[in-house]
Amino acid sequence: MSALEPGAEAGLDDLSRLPPPKPPALSPALEAELARLTPVATRRPLRQLALLIAISLVYGAGLVVMFTVRRDVHELPMGWLVSTGLAWLLGFVVPATLATVPRAGSVMPRWRLAGIASVVAALAMIVLGLVLHPAGEHSALIGWDGVVRGYGCLAHGLETAIVPVVVGTIFLRRALPVGSRWVAAGLGAGGGSLGGLVLHLHCPIADGVHVGLVHGGVIAIAALLAAALAPRATELR
Repeated sequence: MSALEPGAEAGLDDLSRLPPPKPPALSPALEAELARLTPVATRRPLRQLALLIAISLVYGAGLVVMFTVRRDVHELPMGWLVSTGLAWLLGFVVPATLATVPRAGSVMPRWRLAGIASVVAALAMIVLGLVLHPAGEHSALIGWDGVVRGYGCLAHGLETAIVPVVVGTIFLRRALPVGSRWVAAGLGAGGGSLGGLVLHLHCPIADGVHVGLVHGGVIAIAALLAAALAPRATELR
């Protein structure tokens, strides 16, 4: 490769010292579009979680009042009534938190943990209902008959789950580049567990098969439905 002549080298030096070219002027259409831009508020996950929980609990309490409290509540052990109610409440709060609040230093909700929590919540409450239930007003309704007649409880539980799923989906709309189905499943499981809490306070059927498969099954069904329907609203586009 031949060396550059001295005159050519001097010409390159002169070019390197020239100022950069002036960029072309913006078109009127682009300037008008830029003028219409407004700041976008960032998500406030903890505030959104607090609103999600508050709205959902008020809605659930309203449903309990509308459906009426179970007629055998005075016959039930208070320790069982409170501890099982807290288990249902925990099954609502934990998946909802994992689905909406990222870990410190991150902007993405913990979608893997939300998916795991949805599975754990469904299995835990199904097993809890099957093995831990006191005698109640309708404890004579046993076996699969309690499941066949459980369509009313299933409908009430899914009705309860709608609000947490919808509110969570609104808060996360177009915000998830990955893991949207797992996040939706977490929201559905949380809503289903809130539905289980409403049924815990309303339904007097104490049979384990009914409580486990119908009340606990609300979590699994709500999680599957949310995972199937909600991602289109939450996926980043």
